[in-house]
Amino acid sequence: MEAPPGRSEVPWLIGVTVFGGLLAPVTLVFSLPGTPAATAALLLNFEAVATTLIAATVFREWVSRRVWVALGCITASCILLTHDPAGGLGLSLPALGILLTCLFWAVDNNLGQRLSAKDPLLVISVKGIGAGIATLLIALAAGEHLPGPATAAAAMVVGFLCYGGLTSILFLLALRGIGAARAGSLLAVSPFFGVLFSLWLFAELPAGAFYIALPVMALGAGLMVSEEHSHPHRHPATVHEHRHRHDDPHHDHTHAAGDPPLPATGEHSHVHAHAELAHDHPHQPDIHHRHLHQR
Repeated sequence: MEAPPGRSEVPWLIGVTVFGGLLAPVTLVFSLPGTPAATAALLLNFEAVATTLIAATVFREWVSRRVWVALGCITASCILLTHDPAGGLGLSLPALGILLTCLFWAVDNNLGQRLSAKDPLLVISVKGIGAGIATLLIALAAGEHLPGPATAAAAMVVGFLCYGGLTSILFLLALRGIGAARAGSLLAVSPFFGVLFSLWLFAELPAGAFYIALPVMALGAGLMVSEEHSHPHRHPATVHEHRHRHDDPHHDHTHAAGDPPLPATGEHSHVHAHAELAHDHPHQPDIHHRHLHQR
């Protein structure tokens, strides 16, 4: 059983719906036709950069020097891929649109971190329904026509598996467990699969700069994914509600008479208290490890 979002989470729900469900996909749709598929897939790595920058600067998640080097590698690759001698100021406008899409998704990822302790199915349902209705109204107002039943059904299946359904629920669970910056780091792997699929489906060879950007970006992604983090840290006393188990070092509380019984799966949800605790173990900035660090 998961904890439902409360009234205090409404602003975060609105934020993820607007940025992740509406602005990002609409911007991407207008940007993709002017960008080669493999280049577009690689540019999506900028989502990891923007997600980590927002997590570190706004929400104070810890980012190591190793990750800063990785962000520099990925950013340099994105600069190479957006260069277009024929474009205004030497830049490709569609490529910049993909980078703007990544920025919108980065905001969505960090706002989603604020919702990660709540029921992911309910959060994604609210986000999807709200953004879907808004996008449909915008498309109809712009004179677009509804697709045929077969096209709509195929799009919904792909969307559920790869974008707005199952993937979004799993990503929200990842935000709960490892934080926005680390979840963004793992996102840096997925665009490489997009490159492989684009070369297989479209059989178009990218421009020369692509072959320079690809290994540099792969280096950055490898640095981000392989990062480890451990040090002595202190947990302040707190009371909150989320799904949890009792076989980790943070949930050793006893149950009151009104608390739900522990099911066979070992996971349940109820309001519980954490006493102040100091210990040392490998960790990520999940909902229990958003502590400050000495820089």
